[in-house]
Amino acid sequence: MPTIEVAREAGACYGVNRALELVRKAAAQAEGPIHTLGPLIHNPTVVESLAQGGVTVAGAPDEFLGGTLVLRTHGVTPDEEARAREAADSVLDATCPFVVRAHRAAETLTREGYQVLVFGEAGHPEVLGTLGHAPGATVVERPEDADALELGRKVGVVVQTTQSRARLAELVRRLLGRTDEVRVMDTICEATSERQAAAAELSARVDAMVVIGGRMSANTRRLAEICAGACARTHHIETPDELDPAWFAGAEAIGVTAGASTPQEQIDEVVAAIGRLTGATCASAPAAGEKDGARG
Repeated sequence: MPTIEVAREAGACYGVNRALELVRKAAAQAEGPIHTLGPLIHNPTVVESLAQGGVTVAGAPDEFLGGTLVLRTHGVTPDEEARAREAADSVLDATCPFVVRAHRAAETLTREGYQVLVFGEAGHPEVLGTLGHAPGATVVERPEDADALELGRKVGVVVQTTQSRARLAELVRRLLGRTDEVRVMDTICEATSERQAAAAELSARVDAMVVIGGRMSANTRRLAEICAGACARTHHIETPDELDPAWFAGAEAIGVTAGASTPQEQIDEVVAAIGRLTGATCASAPAAGEKDGARG
């Protein structure tokens, strides 16, 4: 009989759970409207659920005047925060503590005169927020992109929290020897690293792999890339209704992992749906974000 195994580290991290708790508590207590500045997390199912509870998404700080405005987990620029505090009656900061750490690192490097490189995805909300804390910084999306950069004497690197350390190491390798000093502020979230390692280990020994999470989620896409490198039958889904029985034809071992914006109930729903489609039983209890403790 086929089995389903969930990665030992999978699903919502501390930062996401913290943000959801803050917002749901605020929504239950708020007397006026409550909005999030951009989607709170990159999970359409959760965002829709929040909307049904009265928490809507604002595209700009002053799109809705008054009420409570929530700063998303990915963080915002100092200008956006200032505008939010002017436009809203109150502001709730749900920025992930690890993203805040990246902001502080960017500020430190800028203040100390480094040429700042932000290693991450151009246009991603987290990267945009970090750039706001380091005026003049350059985004480097791929390690090889650094080869074309003209470097000064002092180069500082701050990292999008969902990047992998292997990619960071490759970037640093390409910088060394081309400048007098390279200072790396390793702002990768430890929970992200643990999820990536667990996904790599599981995908290497299963016949089919399912990765759960929003398609706009950088950390989920990274998990899907890692899994696809070890298991050709890797599929990235957002909801159980995307599952295709053909994906699991002949599979004896089915692996499941989930991005850091995926609550445990969504993992449970997908595992149950795979079981109904294949007759497979779950070989291990789903591992969720509670293992992260106080980490993000």
